Amino acid sequence: MKHSVQTNAALVDDAWCAFLLEREVHVGVSVDGPEDMNTHRVTLAGHPGFRVTMRGIERLRRHGIPFSAIAVVSDPAPEDAARFYDFFAELGVTTLGVNVEEEEGVNRGAKDSNPVRATEFWAALADAWRANPVIRLREIQRVLNFAGAVLGNHDTAPTPTSAPWDPMPTVAYDGGVVMLSPEPAGFTDARFGDFTSGNVLKESLDILVAEAEERTSWMAEFWQGVDACRATCPAFAFCGGAHAANRYFEHAGRFDGTRTRYCTTAKIALLEGVTRHVRAHPH
Repeated sequence: MKHSVQTNAALVDDAWCAFLLEREVHVGVSVDGPEDMNTHRVTLAGHPGFRVTMRGIERLRRHGIPFSAIAVVSDPAPEDAARFYDFFAELGVTTLGVNVEEEEGVNRGAKDSNPVRATEFWAALADAWRANPVIRLREIQRVLNFAGAVLGNHDTAPTPTSAPWDPMPTVAYDGGVVMLSPEPAGFTDARFGDFTSGNVLKESLDILVAEAEERTSWMAEFWQGVDACRATCPAFAFCGGAHAANRYFEHAGRFDGTRTRYCTTAKIALLEGVTRHVRAHPH
């Protein structure tokens, strides 16, 4: 069994580093790039969190603990892509995941990104990675894996809804289990209640996963949305349909909507941007 933690590194000290090494825990750090790109992350006191995070990162590096990073990009600006990538390359992260800011949960003020600029951002990020491919860039790897599957005539899209699926259960602090997408945990809805499929304090997780379809009232509506995406979106083979939380929070509490702002900027624009990069660099 492998364990991973995702942290802003604010509380990482020497004792934590010793524990992480002893237990061989993989560490991911949440940091959004250089200081001026990281202004959305603040401490509990409301102060900028960048220096606190960097202090924790330096401790990880001093103890020789490899770490990945997840960055949230509020404004995918192509002119910032190279500096953004170089920051993480200089940190020495093993893998970089790039999340375009999403409108979900309590975050209702996400910027409505321009799809054209988002495509240019991904193309510029691919250019920066190609010039110095010292880290694994998660999103680019996804596109390359997809292209390899297409060229190799392998399956690329999620299988039909009757086939096995990844339930991705999230266990909340009170034992409630939310399937498919962690973001609805802690929320309630007039139609779907608290979104949970059950509680691990009362029943085993194996049972909750095995019986998820009948226990989860909103899942049928979600699969209807996936089928609608499959029927209408040319990028479905890559995207697999908008995520459950994005559908719900962007479509006024519905799971059967199709395209979301998130899939436009973080999926479709990603595919188009990396494809544009490959066409410009065929070898």
